[in-house]
Amino acid sequence: MNPRITFATGARVLTQLRRDHRTVVMLLVLPSVILGLMCWIYSDIPGRFDQIGPRMLGLMPFVVMFIVTSVATLRERRTGTLERLLTTPMNKLDLLLGYGFAFGLVAIVQAGIATGLTMTWYGVDAETRGGWAMFLTASTVAVFGAAAGLFASAFARTEFQAVQLMPAFVLPQFLLCGLLVPREQLNSTLNAISDFLPLSYAVDAMAESVERGGLTGQIGRDLAIIGGSAFLALAAGAATLSRQSA
Repeated sequence: MNPRITFATGARVLTQLRRDHRTVVMLLVLPSVILGLMCWIYSDIPGRFDQIGPRMLGLMPFVVMFIVTSVATLRERRTGTLERLLTTPMNKLDLLLGYGFAFGLVAIVQAGIATGLTMTWYGVDAETRGGWAMFLTASTVAVFGAAAGLFASAFARTEFQAVQLMPAFVLPQFLLCGLLVPREQLNSTLNAISDFLPLSYAVDAMAESVERGGLTGQIGRDLAIIGGSAFLALAAGAATLSRQSA
């Protein structure tokens, strides 16, 4: 690993993102807008958004980061940018860490905006320590979304195909993560499947953050599982990089 090359790659990706204003708006604003819409929908049901809002906060960063990262990476594959980079002394680890560094920074900013609005304008009742736990969870989930997007880009040849992959990655987790039905109320087979889905632990961590008002051992375990899933996604992306780009 060469830190200089890694940070140079990250800086290049951030520069490209900064020039794409629509993508920046989608990354930083869209999750907060959707959460605001959910808050409005449940405004006449006291306490309902306090329950569902944090759980949505644990899912939205993943969805947005997955879409943007997969499309952006695929675009660089198609234009030959990755092929040219892999002919330089840069290795695959430097390249992936550079992308992860860039999108990870964006993910943290995105999570900070969404968490701040959720606890202020949207009125979720959580203590300050609970807010920090929510922010840490949202950031980790967003980084996982970026890593999953890097991995998914290997299986698409067009931007449209990359977007089509999203339901395959997201929908099963959305249905079984505990957002619609508490996981303990699922039948034994579906409950067992949900144990292997990273977003289940995002929902659990968000619920624990609000209920306990701060970091707990369970939240630490959940974040470790999500972070490990992000690492596995990056490793899988590295395994497919040479096949698709080199």
